[in-house]
Amino acid sequence: MNLKYYFPVAALCLALASCNTGKQQTALTAGIDLANLDTTNLPGTDFYRYACGGWIKNNPLTDEYSQYGSFTVLAENNRKQIQGLIEELAATQHEAGSVAQKVGDMYKIAMDSVKLNQEGVAPIKAELDQIAALKDKKELYPLLAEMYKKGIAAYLAIYVGADEMNSNMNAVQMAQYGLSMGDRDYYLLDDEATVKIREAFKEHVKKMYQLAGFDAATAEQGMKAVMDVETRLAKAFRSRVELRDPHANYNKMAMDDIKKQYATFDWDAYLKGLDLNDVNEIIIGQPASLEASVKIIDTLPLDQQKLYLQWKLIDAAASYLNDAMKEQNFDFYSRTMSGAQEMQPRWKTAVSVVSSMLGEAVGQMYVEKYFPAAAKERMVGLVKNLQTALGERIQALEWMGDSTKVKALEKLSTFHVKIGYPDKWKDYSALEIKDDSYWANIERANLWGHAEMVAKAGKPVDKDEWLMTPQTVNAYYNPTTNEICFPAAILQPPFFDMNADDAFNYGAIGVVIGHEMTHGFDDQGRQYDKDGNLKDWWTEEDAKKFEERANVMVAFFDSIEVAPGVHANGKMTLGENIADHGGLQVAFQAFKNATAGAPLEVKDGFTPEQRFFLAYAGVWANNIRPEAVLQMTKIDVHSLGEWRVNGALPHIGAWYDAFGITDKDPMFIPAAERVSIW
Repeated sequence: MNLKYYFPVAALCLALASCNTGKQQTALTAGIDLANLDTTNLPGTDFYRYACGGWIKNNPLTDEYSQYGSFTVLAENNRKQIQGLIEELAATQHEAGSVAQKVGDMYKIAMDSVKLNQEGVAPIKAELDQIAALKDKKELYPLLAEMYKKGIAAYLAIYVGADEMNSNMNAVQMAQYGLSMGDRDYYLLDDEATVKIREAFKEHVKKMYQLAGFDAATAEQGMKAVMDVETRLAKAFRSRVELRDPHANYNKMAMDDIKKQYATFDWDAYLKGLDLNDVNEIIIGQPASLEASVKIIDTLPLDQQKLYLQWKLIDAAASYLNDAMKEQNFDFYSRTMSGAQEMQPRWKTAVSVVSSMLGEAVGQMYVEKYFPAAAKERMVGLVKNLQTALGERIQALEWMGDSTKVKALEKLSTFHVKIGYPDKWKDYSALEIKDDSYWANIERANLWGHAEMVAKAGKPVDKDEWLMTPQTVNAYYNPTTNEICFPAAILQPPFFDMNADDAFNYGAIGVVIGHEMTHGFDDQGRQYDKDGNLKDWWTEEDAKKFEERANVMVAFFDSIEVAPGVHANGKMTLGENIADHGGLQVAFQAFKNATAGAPLEVKDGFTPEQRFFLAYAGVWANNIRPEAVLQMTKIDVHSLGEWRVNGALPHIGAWYDAFGITDKDPMFIPAAERVSIW
């Protein structure tokens, strides 16, 4: 639940291209696969298809995917590597309680379709009966807590994380949560596409109740209870744009005041059930959502609440039960909502579950086999190169005053950089994996994770803890620790080419690093100081200038039509768009710095500057279904891949110079109208 920023791309280099001499650079390739281009498009008309059109044509969507891109290629390659590690352990017996036993046995349990289908919904029968046996609302609170610990969240979410006003300490916090469809718009909007999904959800809920053993009449009642509760919650939820205001999401209250304001809620029973003892205060993220949840729990008849809680159990467990449940779950959440036509092979989901459940245990094996130790130090050098470039850009800003610049440079200099893997691995000795049922093991893993989390309450933040596993193909910035993190799995091809020169690698890899750094200075990240505290370090005048420049980007992306009658959401995607913009500017400057003493030559008909931008665009080569376009536009704070190219590059002066873009080209934007922040 911590505020953090993910950059879902890929590769960071295993060696610094910038360490090569000019002669060595000459021997390296351009790194651009000419087959990925479609030169029937002009760079200034549609750069995305100019750079990626060949890739898009040669990599059509298969039924398994709602979208498939360069990033997916890396993720799938990574999953095959992890599969090999896990299957090697699953093939032999290991000492009971060892990490090898837990990883191997969990994979075998996930793969045993015969047993899963024989069991049917029996693994959740006792829990369904436990909910049905509720006799009064006093019994509801300890049950809600027990369910939450097992990974079944109903009504609200509670967690332990860094106090954003005192980032060195962990605090108990609450946040809006619990909509089955994931976003409030699915419950509230009345456009044709949304209504279609909402009606399909109702049918899905009824089918799932029946697959769980309920008759048709009860399934109908259950569906109505689900829609009633979740629609009421959705009406109280903040939008994804509103959630971008960290100050609005910070509402610390003393426990005595919480008990007075939300008096009908049995806080003592609930917190005791969550193993949260001696809680003196809670940071409430969205008070209206908590108020709605408390009111629903207090006023909704118990029979309807029981149906709703049974749905939350069914929904949470469906992917870990028999094929009928799993297939129906896929039919709605993947086929209807995002357009995928075929479930992934069982081994893929099994690998993903084991890799998530025993994350750092799998990560340790992954690092030992696939991540060379030398890469970590080489990455440190590249990050420092990008830090230098960003510092130069901050110093040169004409719109920012000197006092704000000093604090910005202090924040930049104190970035905590994490590369590859943690120095200390998690201990999974308390997590038991045994051969009872898939779902029972999932619940035990969730109980283990909950215990690990609540143990941090009221204690200092461990700033060396990783929020991603090493095998995660991703990267992030976390403002409360002022850290940028690049897990081992992204430090590999196809996004970094050991044989390519700096032009390619700075365009692909450098932008990734610059992107994460810029998150420390986007519309949200800039509100945190160098110590990770939510604290205003800007002068009033400089903050106003930043907002004016950011609003140019909001308006530009708002104007983009991603589907007929559907526009991008410039406010929701602002942070990621600023990070793309800053990443491009910073990486290009770092590239020019690195090659200043030995300029690169033209290769494969492209100048070094052109290859930089072609490499960047190639990161976002992607095929996507219409359903996924609509879904991502609703829920994803990142712009669609096409617009991370065609929306970002027209605001980069060096791109115009590289490709000779003029005011006669459709993508041209007058210099005075371009975004100019970092």
